Amino acid sequence: MRETGKPASCSANAGSRPHYDPKSTRAEEFISHTEIMDTLAYAWENRSNANLIDDIIEKARAGKGLSHREAAVLLDCTIEEKSREIFALAEEIKRKIYGNRVVLFAPLYLSNYCVNGCVYCPYHAINKHIPRKKLSQEEIRREVIALQDMGHKRLALESGEHPEQSPIEYILESIETIYSTKHKNGAIRRVNVNIAATTVENYRRLKEAGIGTYVLFQETYNKEEYRRLHPWGPKSDYAYHTEAMDRAMQGGIDDVGLGVLFGLGLYRYDFVGLLMHAEHLEAVYGVGPHTISVPRLCRADDIDPHEFDNGIDNDTFAKIVACIRVAVPYTGIIVSTRESPRVRERVLRLGVSQISGGSRTSVGGYVEDELPEEDSSQFEVSDRRTLDEVVRWLMELGYIPSFCTACYREGRTGEVFMDLAKAGNIHLRCQPNALMTLKEYLMDYASPLTRDVGEALLRREVEEIPHERLREITRKNLTGIEAGERDFRV
Repeated sequence: MRETGKPASCSANAGSRPHYDPKSTRAEEFISHTEIMDTLAYAWENRSNANLIDDIIEKARAGKGLSHREAAVLLDCTIEEKSREIFALAEEIKRKIYGNRVVLFAPLYLSNYCVNGCVYCPYHAINKHIPRKKLSQEEIRREVIALQDMGHKRLALESGEHPEQSPIEYILESIETIYSTKHKNGAIRRVNVNIAATTVENYRRLKEAGIGTYVLFQETYNKEEYRRLHPWGPKSDYAYHTEAMDRAMQGGIDDVGLGVLFGLGLYRYDFVGLLMHAEHLEAVYGVGPHTISVPRLCRADDIDPHEFDNGIDNDTFAKIVACIRVAVPYTGIIVSTRESPRVRERVLRLGVSQISGGSRTSVGGYVEDELPEEDSSQFEVSDRRTLDEVVRWLMELGYIPSFCTACYREGRTGEVFMDLAKAGNIHLRCQPNALMTLKEYLMDYASPLTRDVGEALLRREVEEIPHERLREITRKNLTGIEAGERDFRV
């Protein structure tokens, strides 16, 4: 049902519900249904409380973040003038922390075999229409070369959950293949992993394999809705899935990425649950999520998004992004090619810091296009532009497309990264690294038009580096890249 009215409070039934405790490692305690419903009721009651909204906006302006309850009030705000202030503040915080840099990546789908019954995903086990595919290591190598030839340096590894077709050993071998594949000047320098919830030991093995961020979408935080959407299969275990980030942290992975699939559950509920999950990680492990993804439900084989009646319009989507940005200012926000160029342009201003480009969501889709009857994609892509077109588009909008992976390789992850970000110093690293990786792209992969636009941008942006020594190092390294050297970082 679409959200049209006042949320019901659960305070009267609080005694029958688990106690809310952000420091607990039990899903039902750090994602408390009672707390979410009480938060939604509080936000609804204060949606036009100008004084309270002013206080929350002023607190957010300090760049220290907001509680889930404060952020919910901003999301529900019905005062048009205050909503404009929220959007303006989101833009201000985005510029202050991330500047005009936008990180680029691509997904790499290894297998669409799956044993789960997720009703919103075409990979579900009873879908007899979709061709099932699994890449061999040689096929992975060819996919990686195709991605390198586009210019990518950072991948998000994706796979369906299947204990026989894609066990952890297959994932680990695939990561090794990706990192070891070198073609011309190409190299994948960071592999983020989005696979099913697993054990502490398996997370430890992923860490040892050199992954960047471990990403897992919650889909929805509403336990009853979650059970309906996941009727069977390993993913149907709400607690095991929701507690996965705790096990990842315990396994040594200190960069984790959260996300929900907007359009499945009620967006206000999932917005609050998402922020409560971030607060939980901060409370227990001293560091919140490295990224938050905000995908919306898309059409796919055997999946019609119109059959799900919780879809959100573009204005609501933009406000969600803005409120996440002011609530968790130091967390990267990711938008994929699920969204159209127009929507992506809008939310880039409001807080998005990472986007995919030139993406294929099918298994083996980078080496050759699939025929319609062979389509193995997880969802329909809305932004079908090439990476070169996306890079040029970003630069024409005034952004620096970044292929940087330096923080991960220099050990600036988890709490170390967050400390630098919160002190306002991360841009001293990110800006030079973004410019140097962009220069690599322009030299090795860009079309003549994109290179012309990029060289003009580089000349301008080098002068914007505030630290004189870093400015000179960057100039020197850009000259080195021009001469054929690669992989500088500060």
